[in-house]
Amino acid sequence: MFLPLSAKILAWFFLNLAVLATVFILLFNAQFRFDLDWVFESNARQRVEAMRALIVGELNTTPPDDWGAVLERFSDAYAVRLSIFESNGEYLIGPVTELPPELRQRMLTPTPTPKPLAYPKASIPKKPAAPPSVLPKPNVASKPKPAPPHARPTPNSMRAFLRTSHPAHYWLLQRARLNNPQAGGAMQVILVAQADSLSMGGLILDPAPWLGLAVGTIAFSVLFWFPLLHGITRSIGQMRQTTRQIAEGRFDVRVVTRRQDELGSLGESINQMAARLNGFVAGQKRFLGDIAHELCSPLARLQMVLGIMEQRAGKEGAEYAKSASEKAQQIAALVNELLVFSRASFGPAAVRLAPVVVGQVVAEAVCRETDEAVRITTEIPGGLTVLADGELLVRAVSNLLRNAIHHGGNSGPITLAAAREQEGVAIRVADCGPGVPEEELPKLFDAFYRLDSSRARETGGVGLGLTIVKTCVESCGGTVVAQNREPHGLEVVIRLPAPVE
Repeated sequence: MFLPLSAKILAWFFLNLAVLATVFILLFNAQFRFDLDWVFESNARQRVEAMRALIVGELNTTPPDDWGAVLERFSDAYAVRLSIFESNGEYLIGPVTELPPELRQRMLTPTPTPKPLAYPKASIPKKPAAPPSVLPKPNVASKPKPAPPHARPTPNSMRAFLRTSHPAHYWLLQRARLNNPQAGGAMQVILVAQADSLSMGGLILDPAPWLGLAVGTIAFSVLFWFPLLHGITRSIGQMRQTTRQIAEGRFDVRVVTRRQDELGSLGESINQMAARLNGFVAGQKRFLGDIAHELCSPLARLQMVLGIMEQRAGKEGAEYAKSASEKAQQIAALVNELLVFSRASFGPAAVRLAPVVVGQVVAEAVCRETDEAVRITTEIPGGLTVLADGELLVRAVSNLLRNAIHHGGNSGPITLAAAREQEGVAIRVADCGPGVPEEELPKLFDAFYRLDSSRARETGGVGLGLTIVKTCVESCGGTVVAQNREPHGLEVVIRLPAPVE
């Protein structure tokens, strides 16, 4: 079933919202119990009432002169500033002596008395009418009926929670009744608590459970979304790695994906593109190899004929025949390079890999390309081996050495070094020439690319030397990179796997 990626993300998002909403409703029901008092939830009311009861209980048994110490002790315990005002708003005791106007107005506003409940008329029993012969008893005072409980005033029911802006403080007002005989009997007071934060030291809002809920929500969301995001990023990472290898010329790689959305379709498109490019490049290389192979016989016969003409022609004709023979040799060398390039281009499947001694390879390459005018130094440990095709590796090192001699042979010694690395063996060919511009380094191994636009043999040939190096090394399962040296010069590094011991 094909499901678009956008639909998957939206479906996962709404499912996440549904789960979080369900959890929130359950916690909200347990915490607030759907009470309409949005300021004081049930736990906050209990904490405020407990504080008021403790303070009032201790003030009722403490002389008035020690009330300041009691309020100070409770202020430190609850992390608020506690003061007591009379019911008319006059300051009595405590650190807070002045109240903002809006707070004083709220303090002096009388608490509305709840209206008595209205009973249905049908539920009130009617008093039977007295018979005419029965007269009311004189001088008997009628006894007043007690008021129903809902009509009684509740002096301790006033509770208010406010915030003032100038200065920014939070205020909690609670009406209380003190019954202290030492203070002259019962008195109505207002307990005022002042704080700088909404939590008021945990009285109004306890941050611990909300912090735990927030952390739990974040952790749940991360775990909930992780499978989807991990699947998307993993698929994108595979496609990025595959396209990078395709850009490097490895057209046999494929994206492994089982997705049934846009990312899966993109992976299939990348696989199709790689397959078509692989077919095109392989056909081109095969065509190039076939042409080079077909040119070998005519060139051989041409060289033979030119040799005969040079022997039989006169002095003037011999010079022309010799020049033509040199051109034919250059064409033969180019065809030979094309054949090597074509052979190495078919990859490791067409190449037989075996352990090769690096010292022997370097010695043979130096013997092929040696020049008495060029100083060549080698730093090859004895017995160092790599897994490669011996002929292809000799061809690659020879081409690098020839390139170094051509561009930097007159500037200093050419160094051939090899060393074992963590993932295999590195073979380095370095010269002291002028180097290559940094922006041109990635193009050095492209086929028929040369820094000099003229493709004359005297300036470096047609630009297949380094391309052959790359194809030979990659056919052996290795990599090759070029980098500039400091202060000048070029270094080419071949990395090949080491044989399994």
